[in-house]
Amino acid sequence: MYGSLLARLYHCSESIHCAQCSTRTPGNGKIQYSHVAVTPVILAPAQASVFPLPPKFVRPQDGQAKQDCELNAATRWPHRWGAHVAAWRTTVLGDDLYCHQPFCEQVLAQGCAFLFVCLPSSHTLLYEWVSDFERTGEVPTLTKTRWTGKQRLTDTYRWLNELPLRDGDDALLVGWCELTTTDAESNVLYRNAWASSESVDQANVVALVAAARSRWKIENENHNTLKTKGYNFEHNYGHGKQHLAALLASLILLAFLAHTVLDLLDQRYRAVRRHLPSRRTFFEHLRALTQYLYFESWDCLFEFMLDALQPAQSPPGRRSGTKRRQI
Repeated sequence: MYGSLLARLYHCSESIHCAQCSTRTPGNGKIQYSHVAVTPVILAPAQASVFPLPPKFVRPQDGQAKQDCELNAATRWPHRWGAHVAAWRTTVLGDDLYCHQPFCEQVLAQGCAFLFVCLPSSHTLLYEWVSDFERTGEVPTLTKTRWTGKQRLTDTYRWLNELPLRDGDDALLVGWCELTTTDAESNVLYRNAWASSESVDQANVVALVAAARSRWKIENENHNTLKTKGYNFEHNYGHGKQHLAALLASLILLAFLAHTVLDLLDQRYRAVRRHLPSRRTFFEHLRALTQYLYFESWDCLFEFMLDALQPAQSPPGRRSGTKRRQI
């Protein structure tokens, strides 16, 4: 199982703020107040859905003079939830921010593996080792071609093992892999590299890279859905004086999790969603119906909706569980 870490802004204002806000001063000189949460998800390369896990909020910590940050919040997450996800043989995915020894050791201490983006600019020593192996021709390479339907692309995988993540005798030794994608004219379309707690070889390098690249799902299936598909995650529903903003953000994530699970397990829910053009339309229908009608159960609500959406396929008498709301 793969879990991905990424921070998300859920409030930003130059006037509305509380004691839990983070602050920054951009070029215009006006202080910006914001709330940020690290919002992990469960994902997999072949699975379209992502499942949000409990968030960790960036906010002032007792006994700390410095402002809290994304990395600190992400470090607190394994302490609280690492033991729960470790039982699922979880590999934690993340960008280069997390690919540093203290955080990697935190992940390993909780029984999880890691697979983090590893950039040359922040891992100078590791890439000196890579360069040394390149000069001696000792970097294993695997090349695969694929047809996208429009063009033929070439994927070149390279990997090494037991590279030091930092300088020093106590450096964590990691596996390293790289993917470079080129077109028929040898133009580089994509290049990225990752550090892994697992050993990399020809048998698993393709699968590891596919897992690492599945982090884009957290943007498409998670963040973009929460922002644009009716959840309005970044909207200030109520800021409050202490914890209200974080509470409302948690409830939105919980709703998204419930809807994701329902889409997988509830046939009626899935059928209604299939007949409506978007999540936003679905939410509008739910709000309108429950504003004026009383439904005895969840099943009655969705049977009522299916009766209207596909009347020719619905057996008679399904609406018996629907009543007018008593005023």
